[in-house]
Amino acid sequence: MVRLAIVEDDDNYAATLEKYIHRYEEEYGEKFSVKRFQDGEDIIEDYKCNFDIILMDIEMQFMDGMTAAKKVRSLDEEVVIIFITNMPQFAMQGYEVEALDYVLKPINYFAFSQRIERALGRMKKRTAKYLSLNYKGGVQKINVSDIYYIEVQDHDLIYHTKTGSIVVRGTMRELEEKLSDEPFYRCNKAFLANLEYVDGFEDNDILIGGDRIQVSRSKKKEFMDALNDYMNEVSK
Repeated sequence: MVRLAIVEDDDNYAATLEKYIHRYEEEYGEKFSVKRFQDGEDIIEDYKCNFDIILMDIEMQFMDGMTAAKKVRSLDEEVVIIFITNMPQFAMQGYEVEALDYVLKPINYFAFSQRIERALGRMKKRTAKYLSLNYKGGVQKINVSDIYYIEVQDHDLIYHTKTGSIVVRGTMRELEEKLSDEPFYRCNKAFLANLEYVDGFEDNDILIGGDRIQVSRSKKKEFMDALNDYMNEVSK
């Protein structure tokens, strides 16, 4: 889940940005958690370094975007900042806050999607965690964030990912240790699910990566608590 902030005092432009974000989600399979701020003052108040991308308007009533971006950058070295403006001469000052780019108003989807793609590339390159999977004849490196869930069958682990399934030898116990810092949760003896990709819950099944996985009765409450905690965290 990509945590994105919109800092924009114009309701129409804010609505356009949210519409474009949802369109990008549908076209590229990304998931965004979006929070809107109406002024630069609002985002810097009690800033907790909990966004991956900030779309920052420059002209705002109480605190302009450049000032807000400087304050954000003094607290957060990692967040990707993109300016949204009709004043490119000011956006060019973005090097002072290591801004990735800027989008000119009126906003068109093509330009917006290009900037979002660049932002995701920078963000994922910086934060990506990989697993090296050993199998007969070679090694394959996969991005942990591309895994929907892992299934164990006998002595094999089946990684269900965005690009297909990968089968390697291994144990679920060892894998859980490797992924202890990632949002994975054991929903029964045979499945380890990435909470980022849980799309729904029906009866005792979760919907994930287009599949249904049963959550054992003994794990149901713990699993739902873990899922709620994860969703609350990414929406902050």
